[in-house]
Amino acid sequence: MEPGNDTQISEFLLLGFSEKPELQPLLFGLFLSMYLITVFGNLLLILAVGSDSHLHTPMYFFLANLSFVDICFTSTTIPKMLWNIQTQSKVITYEGCIMQIFFFVVFGCLDNLLLSVIAYDRCVAICHPLHYLVIMNPRLCGLLVLVSWIISVLNSLLQSSMLLRLSFRTEVEIPHFFCELNQIIQLACSDPFLNDMLMYFLIVLLGGAPLAGILYTYSKIVSTIHGISSALGKYKAFSTCASHLSVVSLFYCTGLGVYLSSAAPQSSYASAVASVMYTVVTPMLNPFIYSLRNTDIKRALKRIIGVPVM
Repeated sequence: MEPGNDTQISEFLLLGFSEKPELQPLLFGLFLSMYLITVFGNLLLILAVGSDSHLHTPMYFFLANLSFVDICFTSTTIPKMLWNIQTQSKVITYEGCIMQIFFFVVFGCLDNLLLSVIAYDRCVAICHPLHYLVIMNPRLCGLLVLVSWIISVLNSLLQSSMLLRLSFRTEVEIPHFFCELNQIIQLACSDPFLNDMLMYFLIVLLGGAPLAGILYTYSKIVSTIHGISSALGKYKAFSTCASHLSVVSLFYCTGLGVYLSSAAPQSSYASAVASVMYTVVTPMLNPFIYSLRNTDIKRALKRIIGVPVM
């Protein structure tokens, strides 16, 4: 097939998970449920942190920011998917696709950077408990979040603007439920070499570097915990990190797996399922993972819903 004129491309077709009509109500109900759980769960966590003065600490400040980003991250993809299922349409405009990629990269990168910031916060809390509030002062906390936003927006602007140089055929079908960056680059009919190189470079820089930082901070944490003589002290120290480790493992294993394996032949269905794990499942589980073993958050949530606190 000959490439079409890139000025004629006006829309893409999102194929989603299945074209079978009988499966559409099931997919709609499943993703609507997960989206509502994600939004309300993360909103409750934000309200709990904001309403309880005991939670006005650096750790909960970062968790509230992570919850806000998770809501936005999921909202870049799922509402459009639900709309397409409901209207029995697969269309997303070219401009809409570029915008979706822009916001998806912004909030995906923010998620990644905030997870590394939380790891640093836990490292300071466990390795330098006496100086924790001095090191993690409000100015540094605000600066860490601000820098994360700036890096994420600049990264997304660069990636999105580079997409504009690519040309596409007039009929483009995306074997996915949203416009994922690596999928769009693969579907271009012009040479995507520069886009591929930029994408992989930024993945290594903005994905690999924070992951390396997280691994380093946890090596310091493990070393410090190993030096604690009390078994109860070791348990308390590790329990504050267990939730974060669970989220990090799920996010990085699926997110980096999707992008780093994009050059290898793979099933588009498998790629879409893996994308669901870090775009939908992880943001949905975050508020539960961080609150189930956290008595302070559970106490704040009980106050919000009017349950007597013992």
